[in-house]
Amino acid sequence: MQSVAGAMPASELNRRRDVTEDTAATTAPPGSRDTADYVQVKMPAESAYLSVLRTAAAGLAARLDFTLDEIEDLRIAIDEACAMLLAQAIPGTDLECVFELGIDQVKITVSVTAAQARMPARDTFAWTVLSALAGTVDSRVGPDDRVSIMLAKRRGG
Repeated sequence: MQSVAGAMPASELNRRRDVTEDTAATTAPPGSRDTADYVQVKMPAESAYLSVLRTAAAGLAARLDFTLDEIEDLRIAIDEACAMLLAQAIPGTDLECVFELGIDQVKITVSVTAAQARMPARDTFAWTVLSALAGTVDSRVGPDDRVSIMLAKRRGG
């Protein structure tokens, strides 16, 4: 019986060896990363999909050793930010969320395309709750009527 490697052309075997030996991702122990990791999630701008985003946020925060209370605060903050943005999202467009994982904090940017882009009101109860749960909160209207809310949650803070 011939092995799988023996059945492969030499060029294919060398290419696979190069990928696995030279370019495979290395795993660093927590707290030893020099650069941030980025995770981007893109989904329909509909509230039915927010559970996916909450679950992703919880998993990523757990990876950074956030406490259970900090993880729950982050889940609620993302829910609140998305609710603010979905209210002005154009139906049929996407909600995008980018997580930037640092050593002891996660930065999250949630954005949608709006028909009449406007900054979320900062004098509302929702903004107050968001600020209390996330730590640092900001918003912006970017090119192509893209409205974004940025959160930063620090572990232990």
